[in-house]
Amino acid sequence: MFDNFRLSPRVRYTIVLLIVASSAMLYLWRSQSIQGLGFPLDDAWIHQTYARNLASTGEWAFIPGETSTGSTSPLWTLLLATGNLLSLPPLNYSYGLGLLILLATAWLAGNSLEITRPLPWLGLVTLILFEWHLVWAALSGMETLLLALHIVVILRSLKKDWHPVLIGCIAGAGVWVRPDALLALLPIAWVIAVRHTSVRSSANDVLRIGLGFALFTFPYVLMNYRFGGEWWPSTFYAKQVEYAVTREAHLLSRLYKMGFAPLIGSGILLLPGIFIYIAHSVRSRAWSRLAGIVWIMAFISAYAVRLPVDYQHGRYMIPVIPALFLLGYRGLLIVLRQSSESVSQRILIRVWLIGLALITFLFWLRGAEAYATDVAVIESEMVAAAEWIATNTEPQDIIAAHDIGALGYFSDREILDLAGLISPEVIPIIRDEAGLAVFLDDQGANYLMTFPAWYPGLTRDRTVVFSTQGRISPSLGGENMTIYRWP
Repeated sequence: MFDNFRLSPRVRYTIVLLIVASSAMLYLWRSQSIQGLGFPLDDAWIHQTYARNLASTGEWAFIPGETSTGSTSPLWTLLLATGNLLSLPPLNYSYGLGLLILLATAWLAGNSLEITRPLPWLGLVTLILFEWHLVWAALSGMETLLLALHIVVILRSLKKDWHPVLIGCIAGAGVWVRPDALLALLPIAWVIAVRHTSVRSSANDVLRIGLGFALFTFPYVLMNYRFGGEWWPSTFYAKQVEYAVTREAHLLSRLYKMGFAPLIGSGILLLPGIFIYIAHSVRSRAWSRLAGIVWIMAFISAYAVRLPVDYQHGRYMIPVIPALFLLGYRGLLIVLRQSSESVSQRILIRVWLIGLALITFLFWLRGAEAYATDVAVIESEMVAAAEWIATNTEPQDIIAAHDIGALGYFSDREILDLAGLISPEVIPIIRDEAGLAVFLDDQGANYLMTFPAWYPGLTRDRTVVFSTQGRISPSLGGENMTIYRWP
């Protein structure tokens, strides 16, 4: 059914560019119509602040003069700093960079099908470019898709004619994207285990991969130790401590929660393709083809064990989606290649294809609303509060806050980070409000910026000096960002 369809390379490029542009424009238009353009996460402003300071002062610092490791992704921060050096508008540059990474991820995933026919290639590329989580992530100002691209590159590199040192370098470079990129070593180890028949050849590949890996990983851990006193960024420790309570749920419940997050949307209809792909690989004894499955299971399991949170549309699981789509789509192609004389099977396949297209489109529309709402919350709460502080407090005032992204970017004040990202001394007492109160007193805090319910003990009987009065957050069951005088 694909053989008579042809596309020249130029037409193919044009179609894909039109797809990614149209996919993103709806999200940006909807955001502009509600509250204006911005980011759907306050954390994006953390990266912007590090990037601006790096470009202007050469320091790896959130607060000028105070080096810290609050940026989870040094590579993403470096890319953003390039935009600052070129004096490009931070929002536009970040959007463009995210969409370029989304485009590269989709293109590379399509090429990983290793087929020459353009229609199935275009089908997978279109599915990825319209997947609502991925469009949301591309416009989020975060490094999420950079990690997704990294694993697609790793999986594509695990071919018979692989280059171990190069693969080791790619795997090592991943930690500059996020620490969880270390899990890419597992599919590599899987391929070594199932491909080689001798211990000597396996050991040789392990050594060469290890060499390439070390070339990129050692500078990363040394940088963290130099700037933060720990081998890993402060965010690596802070998030696990802050959400330790989520690990009290049963492990199976956590696995289900984290595994289901990336399936919301068209992913659920590609899940049967995953099982078909696994069964086909097992029957043909193509064990190395299961490397992607190994990574997906390891990634989901790692978060289920250490950080089982699915807020913000399961943002930590979004990097799974392109790999999941690639493998599920391969399973779909296996079914399409098998001609069937059964009318019921042909009808079922058509329903599957139509359902996949329809669900992708409907969730893409839903995603635009979710993105616009998320941006509106950040703009009307975090950004609004940060701008008030910039205008109505003294330059020497010290501000304590849990959400420090927009505050750091817009206020130009010294900040005490109650989440521990740039104030790692907070991590041991991150859930201890009495301890935090002592910390704020000792550090000479002048104001506390927070949602009231987050710190009922800290905010009790404090004088309110400003509340955003934004309408979006309360309409969603949330609160308005409030600024209290301290002490």
